[in-house]
Amino acid sequence: MADSVPVRCPTCRRENAFTPPTFPCACGAPLTMPVLRGGIPVEILHRTWQASWVEVRCEVCGRQDEWPAPESGCACGTVVRVPVAPAPALPPPNFPSAGPPAPKPSPPPAADPARAVLRPAFRPVTIRTARDCVTAAEQYLKWLGYADVARTQERTASGVDLRGTGVVAQVDPTTGATKLREIECVWLNGLNDSAIAVFFSLAGYARDARTRADDLHIPLFVMDLTGTPQPVNDPADELIRYGAAGR
Repeated sequence: MADSVPVRCPTCRRENAFTPPTFPCACGAPLTMPVLRGGIPVEILHRTWQASWVEVRCEVCGRQDEWPAPESGCACGTVVRVPVAPAPALPPPNFPSAGPPAPKPSPPPAADPARAVLRPAFRPVTIRTARDCVTAAEQYLKWLGYADVARTQERTASGVDLRGTGVVAQVDPTTGATKLREIECVWLNGLNDSAIAVFFSLAGYARDARTRADDLHIPLFVMDLTGTPQPVNDPADELIRYGAAGR
């Protein structure tokens, strides 16, 4: 999980903790936005398409793509765009010289190549309703390798929304932070089914719920309105990297 960085609001001068978002690269590796420490945040007064995207290179596969520019909101109502470190320039081509060829450099070690999963880029489902939240979570779990995951016919008292071979998941589409009891309920359902329990929340998690999920090793994701779940703890990062095959 990415470490938080301090971001100072240009309006009220309050310093807020900001955790850079993490997106799944096309190679399957989690890509965390490289926030520029010490950079000056810019207040967003007018949104433009061009300013809303930044180019970032994946450290695992070297692919350079455009990603949503990280934004941070302050309690005073100001929303700022957090600067990211510019993508490093590609090395110049190695033209042959008259002398003996230079030895080839050793390739950088891959991150756990025996287990890391390569998969195509996730195609998000735009969220407009609570049902869309469940659909987005269902598609995301299929993208992670749980091919037969499907929504339950009707939500049970336990709150489970999605079931598949080796996985159960609960989706909280409300505007309030997910509470401790819901985390423990989905964990118990996972135990009963001998499956991994996963949680998706639209509004984030209460502090005690987040702590309990870390203790129980439950992957937590927070969803934005674009329909792309973001990992918020280490088990979620591991699930993105290794997928269903690594559980």
